[in-house]
Amino acid sequence: MVVGRHQQPEIRDRILDACVDHALAHGLPDRLEPFVKASGVSSRMLIYHFGTRDALLRETLRRARQRQREFYGDLLTPRSDEPYLTTLRRMWQAMTGPERRPYLSMFGRLRQDAEQQLWPNFRREATTDWLQPLEDGLRTIGRPELATLVLAVIRGLITDIEATGDTPRADRAFDDFLDALALTTTASKPDMSDD
Repeated sequence: MVVGRHQQPEIRDRILDACVDHALAHGLPDRLEPFVKASGVSSRMLIYHFGTRDALLRETLRRARQRQREFYGDLLTPRSDEPYLTTLRRMWQAMTGPERRPYLSMFGRLRQDAEQQLWPNFRREATTDWLQPLEDGLRTIGRPELATLVLAVIRGLITDIEATGDTPRADRAFDDFLDALALTTTASKPDMSDD
């Protein structure tokens, strides 16, 4: 009787993290060879741990998305020591900075994939999963209903950066947007001077 090997989750996690690091730096590969090199294991071991190339690609995308959500989720969390529009400005700078740009590239391409074979409904999830954190933050300035608008501006400017590479222009546009948002939140506060 042949006894099969038991999968070891820590090895699988290490392999997956190496594949995510590679995909963020170079994009999702068409073949397994780049992941073989990045992880230091054979293609047979990749298939053993993940089943198929597409299953490995899906898990790579999901792990990368988990990392992105954790990082951006922390950045979007309101802080007691700063106004929320300052938090949004800091989040934008981190999101479009060189360290986090690979996430934008990876998921930007996935959003543009008409068939979405690797991640069905990704475009919907990539939109709706940011609405609640934005609503929570904007609630601190009394404007949670602006979450959709803020998200649309962020996504539009990210698309602009991906198309043109002109990050300084997009940064100025985001600053202008936050300045306009500051005016609307100030104007919407009730005037207590007559009380």
